[in-house]
Amino acid sequence: MIGLPAFNPELQGYSECIKTIETAMKRFSVRELEEMNRKEGQAGVPVLKKEQFLNTPHGKALEQLPPLTIKSVESVTPPAPFESQHTSSGTEQCLSGIRVLELCRVIAGPTIGRSLAAHGASVLKVTSSTLPDVPFFQVDVNTGKHTTSLHLKDPEDRATFESLLASADVILDGYRPGVVDRLGYGPEKLASIATKRGKGFVYVAEDCFGGSDLGVAKAEWAGRPGWQQIADCVTGVAWEQGHFMGLDAPVVPPFPMSDYGTGALGAVGAMAGLYRRATEGGSWVCRTSLCQYDIFLLSLGAYSPEVQARLRKTHDPAFFDLRHHDSVDEVSKRALRSVRRVHPELFAEDLMHTAWSEGFDAEIRWPREVVRVEGLRVGHNRASRPNGADAPSWEDWEVQDDIVRA
Repeated sequence: MIGLPAFNPELQGYSECIKTIETAMKRFSVRELEEMNRKEGQAGVPVLKKEQFLNTPHGKALEQLPPLTIKSVESVTPPAPFESQHTSSGTEQCLSGIRVLELCRVIAGPTIGRSLAAHGASVLKVTSSTLPDVPFFQVDVNTGKHTTSLHLKDPEDRATFESLLASADVILDGYRPGVVDRLGYGPEKLASIATKRGKGFVYVAEDCFGGSDLGVAKAEWAGRPGWQQIADCVTGVAWEQGHFMGLDAPVVPPFPMSDYGTGALGAVGAMAGLYRRATEGGSWVCRTSLCQYDIFLLSLGAYSPEVQARLRKTHDPAFFDLRHHDSVDEVSKRALRSVRRVHPELFAEDLMHTAWSEGFDAEIRWPREVVRVEGLRVGHNRASRPNGADAPSWEDWEVQDDIVRA
């Protein structure tokens, strides 16, 4: 798109890669790049300040939305109460018996499923070998789940998926608006299935730009592709990161904070939808997005100048050498090194789980859940595994006692 080869084996150095890409990009104006992104369906945005974003038609539309929305899509089906918790063993979980089909990749969407699994839901992550994912992230976001591979354009795999769908309670959709709909599993289709089976669904959709239920006339960027860094750059979060670092320039924030924050919003939406289904009946649609989360984050304000100055003094100078062209991997690497030095208590053993993963054939260490619910256990029942590790079934799910009892 910008005149560079898709792969250049001679290009090995980090600085050389930056210079090569930056030189190619400077040949185009922002308007030209935006038009090429639109034409090619690529993810890319101008890096805007908060005020600039909120002055765009899309920013104005999102500013009228809360961080997440929950709406009824059918009101025919009766209430579907949660499973009763009868025992006193201390291992009961509030979402025991809830079945979740997760159609998501990377971080934000799978974080919704990870959170629901920590409350006892049976979360089956469905991916396809025809679509890319990041193996590194799977170590974390697949915790507590089963994972299976189905190609939803293949008739046999569709039949298998629909057999799983027949008894599912929650559908998680982490794709661009309309993708799952075109496959035949959007909210309206699920509402039709719900009325036939006599039990509602909760449908949770997470995407980058948000506003898909407002219509393109209001939320003109709703259908654009993107991920956390795209949202952080277009909403003004990257500029705030740069300002904190003493720069008059944007810098990509460290860590997938907006991804995990949006995942947390989606989990809240799923639980709220399940509560509404249990008490009122019907089927419910929750929508959230990375941009909605970022608007919410920015609305909370920044630390005082005194606190920011103290943080700059405390953390590693190497972090503050980062600039707009540095990759998220480089930014996060330097940030993590500094956090480990300044706050070693965050990595203490009593804050972690350690267990064997058959899928990864390795011991995995991950943080314990922060949330506590009186009288109920919050925590996963099984270690992580790679995508596509399990059979497409709701039956015979293992529980790792060493994790439950730890």
